[in-house]
Amino acid sequence: MADRRPPRRRRGSEGDPPGTAPRRAALRLIDAVLRRGDPLDIAAHAATQGLAPADRAFGIAIVSETLRWMVDIDALIDSATAQPLPDDVKSRAVLRIALAQLLVLKSPGHAVVSTALPLVDGGPRRLVHAILSRAQQEEWALPERATLPPATAERWSAAWGDAMVTAAEAAWSAAPPLDLSFAAEPDAAAWPDATSLVAHHLRLPRGQAVTDLPGFEAGGWWVQDIAASIPARLLGAGDGRSVLDLCAAPGGKTMQLAAAGWSVLAVDASAKRLTRLEENLDRTGLEAAVVQGDIRKWEPGEAADAVLLDAPCSATGIFRRHPDVLHRIEAREIADMAALQGELLARAAKWVKPGGTLVYATCSLERAEGEDQIMAFLAGHPDWSVVPAGGDELPAGIAPDANGFVRTLPGMLAAAGGLDGFFIARLRAPSG
Repeated sequence: MADRRPPRRRRGSEGDPPGTAPRRAALRLIDAVLRRGDPLDIAAHAATQGLAPADRAFGIAIVSETLRWMVDIDALIDSATAQPLPDDVKSRAVLRIALAQLLVLKSPGHAVVSTALPLVDGGPRRLVHAILSRAQQEEWALPERATLPPATAERWSAAWGDAMVTAAEAAWSAAPPLDLSFAAEPDAAAWPDATSLVAHHLRLPRGQAVTDLPGFEAGGWWVQDIAASIPARLLGAGDGRSVLDLCAAPGGKTMQLAAAGWSVLAVDASAKRLTRLEENLDRTGLEAAVVQGDIRKWEPGEAADAVLLDAPCSATGIFRRHPDVLHRIEAREIADMAALQGELLARAAKWVKPGGTLVYATCSLERAEGEDQIMAFLAGHPDWSVVPAGGDELPAGIAPDANGFVRTLPGMLAAAGGLDGFFIARLRAPSG
């Protein structure tokens, strides 16, 4: 009987069907995330190099949705094989990105199959073809909510309860809205599709090109999740006082502080990220001094009235926008980050004037990087005190906890589109 399998094509050959290039890029990109542990936004540059902008965007979209739904996609793959495919074989990776196209992005089935088979590169093409054919014949579907990776779900359930895990799955499954922070209170009439959840803020539906929004060139606003705007809000009006914005790039909080009248010194270790910060300052017309420095070694010339430490963290709180993080971050990385945060917090505290204010923040949903971090700091610095966040300083629906800290969790503001996971604490230095 004749072999009905499609003819083999060499990798990257000119005989590849149209549309294969962005799928090859997606395969490289998901390998970089899952095998090497590279962040998606960093790995995307190398993986999609040479692609047209539309193909680059499509390749990244494939990987984003694959990672978001991977637990459920893997369950479908395993249901169709007599023995589970190893996690690290290419055929599973090809099936993952192909099923994400079929079931999430709703790409045409013939295009998905024809571009998937060249990616197997000498592997079990017949198996891949059979599973993709079965998926279409049986009309496979994903569940209503994307299942979190088991290790994440177990960790968050222990920390926050099962209801939070359910809310996190719901948040992970939907595209988040677009939040804008404004230097001055926006004219609501100019933004008919927007809602405001707090002062100097508007929320828009997802899917709009940022550069096409009103006033982009004028620079009166910048993209910033509403949760990420809370740390700078807790410092209030600057009235010309000095503030150190540590780990400042790409500059959302720097711009908030400058717009609120603070004299800002923004510090970050990354020259590349500081370039983006300076571009943001140029576009908005806001002013801040910018310094490149690793704050484990860098020292300011003098103490400041306030310090904002947006500490490096696991970034598990921004999983809605960065689905790769929950596949890369494990207990070891969280512990390493917590150790670094403790070091940075102790240094930052030395740079606050007597009686001044220190705001500590992380975009993390891990207690080790939030509540536990500050409680350990206070135990070692009993002359410092918590300044509880006031309800009038926060978006409606967000309240400080019993310790005066701000903790945002999946499920909060759900009816309005939710928000990222953050921890924020405001501390007062001893007066002398």
